Amino acid sequence: MGLNLTRKYSINLNIPKRSKKLIKFIIVHYTGMEKESIALERLCDPKSKVSSHYFIRRNGELIKLVPDLYEAWHAGISSWKNYKSLNKYSLGIEISNPGHNFDYKNFSNNQIKTLQKILKFLINKYKIKIDNILGHSDIAPNRKKDPGEKFPWQILAKKKLCKWHNLNILKIKKYRGKKETLENQKIFMKNLCKIGYQKLDKKSSFQDKKKLVIAFQRRFRQHLINGIIDKECFLICKSILQ
Repeated sequence: MGLNLTRKYSINLNIPKRSKKLIKFIIVHYTGMEKESIALERLCDPKSKVSSHYFIRRNGELIKLVPDLYEAWHAGISSWKNYKSLNKYSLGIEISNPGHNFDYKNFSNNQIKTLQKILKFLINKYKIKIDNILGHSDIAPNRKKDPGEKFPWQILAKKKLCKWHNLNILKIKKYRGKKETLENQKIFMKNLCKIGYQKLDKKSSFQDKKKLVIAFQRRFRQHLINGIIDKECFLICKSILQ
């Protein structure tokens, strides 16, 4: 793998082992805590009922917490396409970052280098589709913001490690904030479901819809996170499905 892997096992996992074939997703998180040491302790504390398979320190060190074939407790209530409760089908990677509640920072170069290596390794080992490399906010938009708008999805996409659109950001910027028609807004929401985001029902509130749009923006239109479907969002959404 070309990585220095440290082991610090967490007992927060489900027994028995799962089949290798069940691993279809990789979910990226940030820790969302002020101190890295406290975040790591929490992922190993039985009382927290939280864990992940891998942890990436600020300096890029990779720590393995839960063996791949055991379910770690990182996704919670979640969905993507026809899958529910993604702990069963995924590997979780926690990246040390204080997150939105504690002075959200850019991810370090060392962290991203390590992430690229472990993603490449896991994608090859488990034959995971790059469409299935997701953020926590993708699969739980009502609850989660991580890894957030500072996470470099586009850089990973250039390495063929995740999904991205094929539009020139500078060229489509002129459509940012431009009002979209009601018809195209409806098409946009349908397209979100086709990409994999959860389907809203008639009981869903305006805030549920807004959080879903925000999750999409945090992932694919990171320069403006406002929950409003504009022409730029619509073009990006169409491009992702092409």
